[in-house]
Amino acid sequence: MPLDLLFELGAEDLPARFVAPLSKALTDGIAGGLARRGVSVGSALSFATPRRLAVLIADVAAQQPDQLQERAGPALAAAYKDGKPTPAALGFARSCGVAIEAIGEKDGKLHFSRTQPGQPTAELLPAIFEETLKQMDELVPKRMRWGSGTETFVRPVQWLLCLLGGDVVPLSRFGLESGRISYGHRFHAPAAIALSEPRDYEPALRKAHVWADFASRRDNIRKQIESKAGQLGGHARITEDLLDEVTALVEWPVVIAGDMEQRFMRLPPEVIVSTVETNQRYFTLFSDAANTQLLPYFITIANIESSDVGQVIAGNERVVRPRLTDALFFYEQDLKQPLSAYVEKLAAVTFQKELGSIAEKSARVSKLARKIAALVDDSLVADVGRAADLAKADLVTKVVFEFPELQGLMGGYYASAGGEPQAVATAIREHYLPTQQGTPIPSTAQGRIVALADKLDTLAGIFAIGQKPTASKDPFALRRAALGALRILVEGGLDLELQDLLEQALIAQPAGNRAEATIDDLYAFCLERLRSYSESRGASAEAFEAVRASGVTRPLDFERRLQALLRFLPSDEAKSLAAADKRARNILRQAGDTPTTIKPDRFEVPAEHALFETLQRVESALAPLRAARDYGAMLSELATLKQPVDAFFDAVMVMAEDAQVRSNRLGLLARLDALCREVADLSLLPG
Repeated sequence: MPLDLLFELGAEDLPARFVAPLSKALTDGIAGGLARRGVSVGSALSFATPRRLAVLIADVAAQQPDQLQERAGPALAAAYKDGKPTPAALGFARSCGVAIEAIGEKDGKLHFSRTQPGQPTAELLPAIFEETLKQMDELVPKRMRWGSGTETFVRPVQWLLCLLGGDVVPLSRFGLESGRISYGHRFHAPAAIALSEPRDYEPALRKAHVWADFASRRDNIRKQIESKAGQLGGHARITEDLLDEVTALVEWPVVIAGDMEQRFMRLPPEVIVSTVETNQRYFTLFSDAANTQLLPYFITIANIESSDVGQVIAGNERVVRPRLTDALFFYEQDLKQPLSAYVEKLAAVTFQKELGSIAEKSARVSKLARKIAALVDDSLVADVGRAADLAKADLVTKVVFEFPELQGLMGGYYASAGGEPQAVATAIREHYLPTQQGTPIPSTAQGRIVALADKLDTLAGIFAIGQKPTASKDPFALRRAALGALRILVEGGLDLELQDLLEQALIAQPAGNRAEATIDDLYAFCLERLRSYSESRGASAEAFEAVRASGVTRPLDFERRLQALLRFLPSDEAKSLAAADKRARNILRQAGDTPTTIKPDRFEVPAEHALFETLQRVESALAPLRAARDYGAMLSELATLKQPVDAFFDAVMVMAEDAQVRSNRLGLLARLDALCREVADLSLLPG
């Protein structure tokens, strides 16, 4: 009869970042260990709070099925000599615990098999528990040792519970023996809870003020926050990461609100959000879902139902107040001089020891940004240059020193306060964008150009000093920089030659490394990021390679070709042309020299005339489409080749004995092949 299995590990408060992954490792370890041993199991429920990790598995078989054990021994040639068993054969029999007569043969080797009765599930659990602990330990780089024992875990373990049905499964670890005892909330219900069977676990803990299920506790916290925010006339800013962290910090969530003094509203909202959310794990409130206006309130989740909530609120406000006071002081001090006054201090800040100071990097970025702006629109040069000159100045301000995550944002505020044009301030504010995959690119042309120049300079500099990323390490976040640069070019509509920009950035580096291999490596690195970007948006590997083979070096042009090709691929014409071009390419490769002249008077069958005329018409039609970069229309025009190409291959033998006839036909295939490379190399597509 199947039984329910409950395992719980109780500990001192676990670090929030480890609660969810350790819970998953526990569930996967116990359920997976049973499955590997052939024990059938039902559904598994995970439970996780700061003080406990638990799993409840339904319908666990009480007994492991019988196990067939098989062993292969030495080859027969080595097992017998003159018809008698050799020491190798006898040793194999001894290792199996039987006489040599009980050993069989299979696939040219000695073979032994026997069926072992399955073990009771309870007897398997200690080994499964040990395997699971090892998997959990791998998630935690630094573990604790406590008391006089030598065993380690992320935090000291206080109790172990293991029930299979109504029986305790004996486990020994951390100087503890497993039992049927759990514990409720540390303050509301500290007494021991004796469980009769596994299914009593969740309701018993709920009565003891422990909301054990992580997912439903998280949903409840969200609802409490949203309800309290509505009562305060605002909208809570709830990030998934902060919600997960807060959920991992409490067992019995209770929402509490607090006030911020009106004087702190003079601060930029990002400073307040960073202070309240990052440092205190509180939630901020805004006037609406678009986070238009910050409100002077915060919401926190307590782990207790206090008898004097006013004292708790006052304590929370008392913790926030000095942090915001410091932030306001730093902000007002920074505003006493314009942003441009901080630029000279950048010379004392090192960017990278071989690449110079931040001031030197800023000078390189400014020069490259001006060149890019001139390529895009001459009217942008002045604002772009000014923004690039000031972009890094906020790194030496007091607020950014205290809150490094606000770099760029504060520069934008200080630029506006100092009277800089709005375009300059916005470009400074956004020049670190996109910060990661999925985040937006800068909203203005000026911001995109400065951000692009900054990322290209970083890429070129680090490659120039030979510090390019490895498979496992990317300390300068070059993959993110390359992806950001590509997204700016593609999504920002900047039709620029990437290879040329990279070369200009490389030339400007103090390392002076302009080896061709460096430029080639850097460009290839960016192309691999373009591949990842394209495939993440639904492009197939074949389609990407087909466009790449066309030799295009403008990412925006690459993207336009790729999207046109993806729309074309499902058609019958695409498959037919791909197959025809593969065939033509193979014939041309085997023929060696590619003829360039076609003599219509040497055509022998109507199919040759038809293909020749269609090729001429298509070549003429493609010229204006090529100039307009209308790749969709170009592929539609190429699709008209399907019928004459199919008829040509059906009607003629290309490698005719007559040299002039053969040359003519090879010339037709060469012109077909050239057209099939116009947008992308169609021979690389499935067909």
